[in-house]
Amino acid sequence: MYDMKALYEAQSVRDAIRLRLEHPEAQIIAGGSDVLVQMREGRRAGKELISIYMLDELRGVSLDEEDSIRIGSLTSFSHITRDPIIQQYINVLGEAVDQVGSPQIRNIGTIGGNTCNGVTSADSASTLFALDAIVELTGQNGVRRLPIRDFYIKAGQVDIRAGEGEIQTAILIPKESYENCFGKYIKYGMRNAMEIASLGCSVNVRLSPDRKYIRRCRIAYGVAGPVPMRVPTAEAAANGARPTRGMIDEFAEAVLLDIKPRDSWRASKAFRQHIAVEMARRALTEAIERAGGVIE
Repeated sequence: MYDMKALYEAQSVRDAIRLRLEHPEAQIIAGGSDVLVQMREGRRAGKELISIYMLDELRGVSLDEEDSIRIGSLTSFSHITRDPIIQQYINVLGEAVDQVGSPQIRNIGTIGGNTCNGVTSADSASTLFALDAIVELTGQNGVRRLPIRDFYIKAGQVDIRAGEGEIQTAILIPKESYENCFGKYIKYGMRNAMEIASLGCSVNVRLSPDRKYIRRCRIAYGVAGPVPMRVPTAEAAANGARPTRGMIDEFAEAVLLDIKPRDSWRASKAFRQHIAVEMARRALTEAIERAGGVIE
């Protein structure tokens, strides 16, 4: 049974903002694949819920006037994986969210819910960090956009201003962050399916026109710290370099200078550090090959 105080169903984004202002302690619910489970377990017992699930205006993938890829916050994981814009420009994100839960969860779970949870293990998060994603929030004071690295405050907490009626309305990937970029996401878990990541690693690269140099490299991890994180030391080792085996090894070892994994029942700190290096090596290698590069 679900112990909820009340359920309000928003009819539009404006209506969702109104409900948010009238019920500042209420929990926003989209697909419910996390919120309803937590409520059934008693962690959100007695809560008011504001459902935004019927707001089709928050679904879909498109290119905006600046050629940024706009992903509506209610877009399901399954939709993202199959979307032709995603497949053409940032297939790595489609591959990442295709590793969430089960087919049923991917059909109902949303990219907005995955990021608004604020958990470091979210399968979309490290790839969105590596793509320099921008989070769009809409409230009574209008639209606010901020880099995803600033959206995550601490474990389980993100920068959504309930007092201003804010809800997340979209995630944007700037053209500079996806144009001619190729990526790879690797997830490590104890099982191959229905598993929360023990560690996630996402890498994307842009090569020079002759494909002999790395023009741009981004790497980000989930579960390597309390929030998803970029790894600037490793990025600096790759940017401008020729793709050689030695450079890739240097890049992989450099991740240890920035990541901050911890011991947990899923994996020890030492094990996470060990696999972080190997994941970086494999993800960068495949990203380079997908970009048409040859590793010397």
